[in-house]
Amino acid sequence: MKWVKNAVGYWCDDIRNKKYLGQNIGIAILDTGITPHADLAENIIGFGDFVNGRKIIYDDSGHGTHVAGILAGTGKMSNGVYAGMAPEASILSAKVLDDSGNGMVEYVMEGIHWVLAQQQKKNIRIVNISVGTQPGLDRAEEERLLEGVEELWDAGLVVVVSAGNYGPGPGTVAVPGSSRKVITVGAVDLAGKRGRTSRGKWNYSGRGPTEECIMKPDVVAPGTFITSCNADYGYRFRKPYTVKSGTSMATPVVSGAIACLLSKYPDMTNVEVKLKLRESCVPSEETQGWGMLHVERLLQFTA
Repeated sequence: MKWVKNAVGYWCDDIRNKKYLGQNIGIAILDTGITPHADLAENIIGFGDFVNGRKIIYDDSGHGTHVAGILAGTGKMSNGVYAGMAPEASILSAKVLDDSGNGMVEYVMEGIHWVLAQQQKKNIRIVNISVGTQPGLDRAEEERLLEGVEELWDAGLVVVVSAGNYGPGPGTVAVPGSSRKVITVGAVDLAGKRGRTSRGKWNYSGRGPTEECIMKPDVVAPGTFITSCNADYGYRFRKPYTVKSGTSMATPVVSGAIACLLSKYPDMTNVEVKLKLRESCVPSEETQGWGMLHVERLLQFTA
């Protein structure tokens, strides 16, 4: 198999040569916002701020911009080297977290309802939620968040959620990644596997089983030391790209791969996408759930 380097070193020839790059696929990102970075500006189709109520597009944390770059950055500032998984997908950004990456469940719920209102008009097919609750959240609030992401799923959207960074012990997957319906993503450390032993190996990804004895995460993907868009680019000579780690970074890898799948097979339902993802994963030393995302197998036709 041949691979072409991108933000996570994770394009296959099938994507590049046949141009399945997320065309005509809208992706909603619930996060800290987004900046009009050169790699992202042309793909942004909408912005809603449910934290501060501002009208301008912004990201006062940088987390959401980094996530967006992994998912759909064009790589313009790097001649394509740090392009995202689906660089022709459209981005609808909902700011539901503040500058510290924290937020109230109410903000997330408002963002969810806004995305549902935009679904048909913006052709939103995927919702990326690199958000997870901290341990100890009120049970009623957890249930409310779970109901929110499942409402998105029941509306036909492919909902991809991070497993959280409270692992690796059992029962550490974060809400709403504990939902039975959504696709929950854990992170693996491929950077350590590639000889960067001085950085060590991070083993932080949240794991099930959930309280309902559901296996989680569903799939794992690269999430450690991922290069993507820097929200502070241009401020005091800061560089266009930065490196972050976490299940937040692994989640848009999977969302972006699904965007490529839907640009190839636009009639697939969210249930069909989930089944195709499950059957295409491969086992590895880091296997959790179904296994590791395998982009080439994901895009292969199945009768």
